[in-house]
Amino acid sequence: GNTVIQPQFDAAWRFREGMAAVMTDGQWGYIDRSGVFTIKPRFEDARSFFEGLAPVKVGGKWGFIDREAHFVIKPRFDFADRFSDGLAAVKSGDYWGFVDRAGEVVVQPKYDGVLGFSEGMAGVLVGTKRGFIDRNGQVAIPFEFDLVLSFSEGLAPVLVGGQWGYIDTTGKMVISPRFERAFPFRESLAPVKYDGKWGYIDKTGKFVIEPKFEGAYPFSEGLAMVKIGKAVGYIDKTGRYIRTL
Repeated sequence: GNTVIQPQFDAAWRFREGMAAVMTDGQWGYIDRSGVFTIKPRFEDARSFFEGLAPVKVGGKWGFIDREAHFVIKPRFDFADRFSDGLAAVKSGDYWGFVDRAGEVVVQPKYDGVLGFSEGMAGVLVGTKRGFIDRNGQVAIPFEFDLVLSFSEGLAPVLVGGQWGYIDTTGKMVISPRFERAFPFRESLAPVKYDGKWGYIDKTGKFVIEPKFEGAYPFSEGLAMVKIGKAVGYIDKTGRYIRTL
């Protein structure tokens, strides 16, 4: 395709909500899709906008700005992640918690690691085990997994004993752990790695597209990117190869 914005930045994040965080001369700001700065570079670090707010670093601390570059949440955290489901993960000292859009702490920083909220729950790490909490910080699914990914379409991938399966929102294992890798469901299908190859399963755990790819990614708008050998292309939900890149 055509180059819309000439290479000129030292670092950059993807466009989100019409703007991209970019770094120039050691400072971060935000540009629009024409490459014009909508927020001048003046931050030590910055991340993308989500739900109308973006984490930025000033004076060694992280806070959140709105699209007009006004601080909605003053910089006071050691790190901050994006908003999702109305809450953002923040780090104070060695531990992670969550704040709301007003900057109020709704889940106290006490976790060794966290994922963002999705479908009302967030994966959290305590010691070496992971589970899920609800928006009030209450344990929703006990800490009994080696790894977890976020909930999507009512299911979450979890790692148990070296194999991935899927749990529902009650914590019940609905697709037994037997995969080498697993991604969240998108459009009712999930990419999983089985016996060295990637394919796609439905929500019963049945292979809808047999494992035959070197790489596979979640579906979006009816298509999924896959890798066969060194070639990268797209398939539809029947597994039909659409085109290569």
